[in-house]
Amino acid sequence: MTTIDPRAAQKIQPYILSDETIHWAGIPDPKVIFHSDDRAAIPFSLFWGGFAIFWEAGAMGYVRTPSRAGGGDAFMTLWGIPFVLVGQYIIWGRFFLDAWLKRRTYYAVTNRRVIALQEGWNEKTSMTFLDALSNIEREGNKCGTLWFGPKYPVVGSRVSKKRSMSRFELGEITVFADIHDLDSVHRLVIDLRAKIESRANPPHILTYPSCE
Repeated sequence: MTTIDPRAAQKIQPYILSDETIHWAGIPDPKVIFHSDDRAAIPFSLFWGGFAIFWEAGAMGYVRTPSRAGGGDAFMTLWGIPFVLVGQYIIWGRFFLDAWLKRRTYYAVTNRRVIALQEGWNEKTSMTFLDALSNIEREGNKCGTLWFGPKYPVVGSRVSKKRSMSRFELGEITVFADIHDLDSVHRLVIDLRAKIESRANPPHILTYPSCE
């Protein structure tokens, strides 16, 4: 049974078309939730962050090597700072960003579209018409994520640039991340899409001449 969160519905309402009605509205679960992406993201982040710190320590002279026995190197120290900062973000900073974005993200399913609205640094929307959905991918059971399009990997692929490390930064694929009632919302979208398709392609009724 799908429900409509009043605050999410109110936020989405200005984007509703004249012939649309909201069938479900909700918000992400505010808790920290680990995802399948973290199986690759966490080892990658630890490797990146650890190497960046080791490099910076060597550049500053804390780690002595035969080629750097005389102390630190100012240029290499400055050059390594961005890598250390990126490493700290992908290790733990992204979880703080997710928590901040979750409190500003709203989802809705209408009779025509799936809509995601985010009031982050700037107000953004991501929406897909139901009759244009090529596929729906899901992850989780009671609480999980729906991708209304292909789920691109975070790391390890040439298409990774199409995704941020955060599921809550809106991109070209509309995503409902960390929502409750995952099964109900999934079935709702499928049912609404089937109704649109049936109206667009009504069944043909065969008629035969009567025998008189």
